[in-house]
Amino acid sequence: MTVDGAGFTARLASFIVNTDAAKIPQRAYDHAKIAFMDWVAVTFAGKDDPLVKKLIDYSTMMGGNEQAIIVGHNIRRDVSSAALINGSASHALDYDDTLVSFLGHPSVTLFPSLLALSEWRGKSGKDFLTAYLIGLQAGGTIGACASLDHYLAGWHATSTLGHLASAAACARLLGLDKKQTLYALGIGGTQSSGLKRVFGTMCKPFHAGRSSQSGLMAALLAELGFTSAEDILEGPQGFFEAFKGKVNEDIIGLLGLGWDVQNLSQKYHASCHATHSPLEAALSVIKGENIALDDIKTITVHASTLSLQAAGKTEPATGLEGKFSIPYCVANALLRGETGMQAFTDEKVKDPRARVLMKKIKVIDDPEIKALESLVEVEIHDGKSYKAFSDILQQIPPLEVKKERVVGKFLDLCEPVLGKRKSMRMKKQIEGLDTIQDMGDIAEDLL
Repeated sequence: MTVDGAGFTARLASFIVNTDAAKIPQRAYDHAKIAFMDWVAVTFAGKDDPLVKKLIDYSTMMGGNEQAIIVGHNIRRDVSSAALINGSASHALDYDDTLVSFLGHPSVTLFPSLLALSEWRGKSGKDFLTAYLIGLQAGGTIGACASLDHYLAGWHATSTLGHLASAAACARLLGLDKKQTLYALGIGGTQSSGLKRVFGTMCKPFHAGRSSQSGLMAALLAELGFTSAEDILEGPQGFFEAFKGKVNEDIIGLLGLGWDVQNLSQKYHASCHATHSPLEAALSVIKGENIALDDIKTITVHASTLSLQAAGKTEPATGLEGKFSIPYCVANALLRGETGMQAFTDEKVKDPRARVLMKKIKVIDDPEIKALESLVEVEIHDGKSYKAFSDILQQIPPLEVKKERVVGKFLDLCEPVLGKRKSMRMKKQIEGLDTIQDMGDIAEDLL
């Protein structure tokens, strides 16, 4: 199928190569800087997760050039390993952003490869942010065409789409021509993988790092003349045919007319995004009606098939599994009111008080509920019941409010690691990221 006389992949490659940075609105860059601030915060927060140490040990075993920083570890590794490790660290806590059209978490697939490549090649902050915006838009466009069918089939879209988004972003950052960019997309697309079966294990954050790493590799290979299919998305036995989805002319026609970055939803709870609407709705009922926890008879959570596939664990045994359990996340929010990193420890998940409340929580797969929406019903012992609805992805605050909340999250996560003075200096650097001439200056402070 063709769009405006060109194939889908070719049209996407033209967008990646030909988009004029000067015509991208400053507001899009402002959103991108907020996204980077959020990514830095969750990467520092996740840097000591056990999976990160294992990946660092693996990279040490493999050896290689010291080309790019590993965030928070005062070491450098080759750019490929840096993208893998930093990408995995940034998704380790499941505290990173979500984009509806991307069907998952885009920034953890884009910033790690772009940071490593920018440090190594001495790219400017403006080039870095431009590549991010274009890679995000490319990934969102592919995701909108892949549709929920892709995710519901068992694919972890953060990983599958992330391979292509990272390839697109890195191709732009390297200044590849259209033919090379087509090959980069082909090389990235043929590596696309990632199954939801591994949610709740080290492999989910590994998916983010691997997709970032694979996209970087794809662009570097394309730069060297490595070839691939030129219609990886729409071609016979290509991405859409194999992974679900189809070309949508209306969606591809919107390329360059708007910027999905404004639709990014940052997280303020350190768990799977599919848990956020249920816990927000439950909190609004309990707080709004001033209900004591002992008065609760049952809590019924109406969720979508998508949410249950992502966060349907009913008997989580570890802190990591708790991030993918709607019953635990709701119970924890009601019990403690604290939904940050400290809520997802093995001890907290096994807390008898949480277990008692979880037994009162029933999660229903409701066909009337879409995406990450949730309807929560709370019945109390006197027979009264109360309801509340939440759709966290439609409750994205305006830029100024979003910035204020992300800055608070950034300082909350970074100050324990870096101290207040260094955290404030880094915040100011990120706010002026589009004026920085060499991203290596930023990288030094992330060591």
